[in-house]
Amino acid sequence: MQSALRRYRVIAYVVGVLLLVLVCVAMPLKYLGDQPALVATVGPLHGFCYMVYLVLAFDLGRRANWGLGRMFLFLVAGTIPVMSFLAERRATRLVNAAVVPAPAGTTA
Repeated sequence: MQSALRRYRVIAYVVGVLLLVLVCVAMPLKYLGDQPALVATVGPLHGFCYMVYLVLAFDLGRRANWGLGRMFLFLVAGTIPVMSFLAERRATRLVNAAVVPAPAGTTA
């Protein structure tokens, strides 16, 4: 499950950064500066990465046995600026809390 969490964490950061660039830089440049090139580049890139985010978030939720409601919230988190960062931290805490460490003195 740790590898699924690692993949999810990476894509959550990528999607979050791309969404922030899109909303805070590219969109103002398009509508205020009449420069649509950045939106034309970052928009589709964010869209593709968001699709990867959906697959990886679903995979993590399935492996962690999350309910549909919780899984839905994590899936939607990639559409709201900054939410993917918060969702990533929450997912990390949930997964790490679910992993029970082996008792001291035992070997795996």
